Amino acid sequence: MISTATKDSPARSQAERAYWLLAERIIRLELPPGAVLLDRDIMAETGIGRTPIREAMQRLATEGLTVHYPHRGVVVSEISASSTRSIYEFRALIDGEAARLASLRRSDEESAKLTEIARELEKLAGGQDVDKYVSVDRSFYDALGAASKNQYIQETIPRIFNLHLRLWFYISQTRGDWSALAKAHSDMAIEAADAIRCKDSDRANLAVRSYIAQRQKDMRNLI
Repeated sequence: MISTATKDSPARSQAERAYWLLAERIIRLELPPGAVLLDRDIMAETGIGRTPIREAMQRLATEGLTVHYPHRGVVVSEISASSTRSIYEFRALIDGEAARLASLRRSDEESAKLTEIARELEKLAGGQDVDKYVSVDRSFYDALGAASKNQYIQETIPRIFNLHLRLWFYISQTRGDWSALAKAHSDMAIEAADAIRCKDSDRANLAVRSYIAQRQKDMRNLI
């Protein structure tokens, strides 16, 4: 399962627990695009009540992972050429700008943290612990948002993370090359962290945007 500090908190609500149970299955394509999510089935499977499940579904819809259709119900959102393009275009703007701003505004501690996380990603890219890699990757983007010193960027990055993570799993599973994809991402993280350390805003922005552009190209070749 995809672990995060929020998900692992003992104080998390039933709605939060339901959200992560569903989000993980959607991200990993265990609940494929077009799958219908029924309250009663989820209640029976998880033992969580209807109200927190509906709260979780609202959150999933807000993030774009599900869509509500009249007469059909809640459905896992499709992976289409148009939606994929929109996700990557938005991600390039947000993540690229976060890296640019982080290079200008980061503290020494924040820069050191980004470098440490990037190096951990590099080590994990050579293994098979996908869960750990994803957890550390999430930490990298959280740290990037914090270093940007922009409240709205910092709040937006976690909300779009799961959308592009689902596409990451889609590419990985379709091509069957998780290690190569993980290495490409860790290479980007190393480059971006170094540019941020050197306060090279153009290089930091380019490192992130170039990586995103390559993943967008991958998706165009697959769908």
